[in-house]
Amino acid sequence: MDKLRRLDLDLLQALVTVADAGSLSAAAPQLCRSQSAVSEQIRKLEEVCGLPLFVRGKKGATLTPAGERLLVHARKLLELNEIAYQDMQGALLAGDLRLAITDYFRPTAIAGILKRLRAQYPRLRLHVSIRKSALIEQDAAGGDFDIGLSMRILEGDEAAAERSDGRISLRREPLSWVADAAFTMEESSYLPLVVLPATCSLQRFIIRTLTSHEVPFVVAHSASGIGGLQAALAAGLGVSCLNASAISSGINRFDAAPKLPPLPDVEFSLMPPRAGEASLVTEVREMLAQQLA
Repeated sequence: MDKLRRLDLDLLQALVTVADAGSLSAAAPQLCRSQSAVSEQIRKLEEVCGLPLFVRGKKGATLTPAGERLLVHARKLLELNEIAYQDMQGALLAGDLRLAITDYFRPTAIAGILKRLRAQYPRLRLHVSIRKSALIEQDAAGGDFDIGLSMRILEGDEAAAERSDGRISLRREPLSWVADAAFTMEESSYLPLVVLPATCSLQRFIIRTLTSHEVPFVVAHSASGIGGLQAALAAGLGVSCLNASAISSGINRFDAAPKLPPLPDVEFSLMPPRAGEASLVTEVREMLAQQLA
């Protein structure tokens, strides 16, 4: 009889994290390991499988066809492991919960994240709405949602300040000026901006920053959501400002105009608990803090 072969869940978690992050360096802090330790995990997994799982290059790590196949199995195995653990802890969450999420939070990955949450907690019914962060912040104390996930721009003292209002920080990301890889502009022309409506706090920040630095600009296109903004950028309609996880494939950091001002980081966080909230909401907030970080 052939020796029973087992895939280590920690190694599979490393595979999934690197695949989602796009590089070993980006995955390392999420796994609480050094980059060399993550590289060693991937090497061990490749040794077990007998196949290369990633192609490493200057722009990160890309899955091989074998890696793509294993990724499907890895996600399922990790989900089943979580379900089994939660069941043994008597912690299978059940009930309806309304979640409001900013449209800048990992727009290319959020659907997959929510799908995995549904698989892990089949009796928990999440009702998700995508909203502007300003509206989530405004309605945090009594809006028509149970948990809000917003984005805040970290300017000045806020960048180093520790949060004390009860919100749960999920991640920080840098802001960058971005445009399509083929986009060019004349040095003397106005900067063509691609933005969201004026209700968007990031849009207002962009306008305020360019104005204060005396950078001439014109709003070339106003999109209704992140998907439309990404499409307008891909069409070469202009330049915008995006957080790292909202930069889609084919969109690059725009470095052709050195006069553009530097940008701060943004912070994504879960809004603080409301007075007298249901125990289900508290439990789900704690669960989301782990799953969305």
